Amino acid sequence: MMSAKTFFITGANSGFGLAIASAAVRAGHQVIGTVRSASSRDALRTALPSAHAVLCDVTEFERIDDVVREAEEKYGPVDVLINNAGYGHEGVLEESSVEEMRRQFEVNVFGAVAVAKAFLSGFRQRRRGFIVNVTSMGGLITMPGIAYYCGSKFALQGISQVMRAEMAPFGVHVTALCPGSFRTDWAGRSMVRTARSISDYDALFDPIRASRQSKSGSQIGNPDKLADAVLALVASDNPPPQLLLGSDALTLVSDRIASLQQEIDAWQSLTISTDG
Repeated sequence: MMSAKTFFITGANSGFGLAIASAAVRAGHQVIGTVRSASSRDALRTALPSAHAVLCDVTEFERIDDVVREAEEKYGPVDVLINNAGYGHEGVLEESSVEEMRRQFEVNVFGAVAVAKAFLSGFRQRRRGFIVNVTSMGGLITMPGIAYYCGSKFALQGISQVMRAEMAPFGVHVTALCPGSFRTDWAGRSMVRTARSISDYDALFDPIRASRQSKSGSQIGNPDKLADAVLALVASDNPPPQLLLGSDALTLVSDRIASLQQEIDAWQSLTISTDG
């Protein structure tokens, strides 16, 4: 049984954030949950009266250190950061603006890193702490139509691995959480979709977009079971660098690893031809 800890969860008013916050509260932990609006703060307070709802937009980088400092002054030192805030962008790359990419990276990469950095000093000095960066199976595999999303999650995946190596000497754990498809709003109201404009992509992309929309809300993954898995992860003394969640993530990432090895083997002679 894990002793009571203080969790700081970004994007705590819906999806994975709310599921993890709810599970943590049920398990007797203290939860500080960030939300972006007063209405979301009210909703979180209604859903989880014992959680401490805090206003924080992860893209307001200059405010994050103050938010974290004030939260720890009020509720005590944080033990576990669940870096969950993020969203999905869907759109054919040629049709999608660079500004849409910038926004995707500001939230999913820069926001997540800024929040993590606000905790690194305290965790390092206390010689303990746990950072869970929520990436995606889309941080390890790709699919047509979500280039900006996959790019952002690949970036956070890589940064998480470096963060893990740098913080390990100080007793601080870092794990990238890589979920597959779950019954959240990711593919529904939370997703930003670029309008279609080039008919050449219709055959490739229209079925993908239609399928994703039709499956939204009925995906195989159960957010409550993900939350239970996160609590089990946080209780581990030897957590992995990344944790896949969902049978679809397991299958797709395993297939990609096998394919990558085949590519490496097939091109090995050219690869090593550059030595010497």
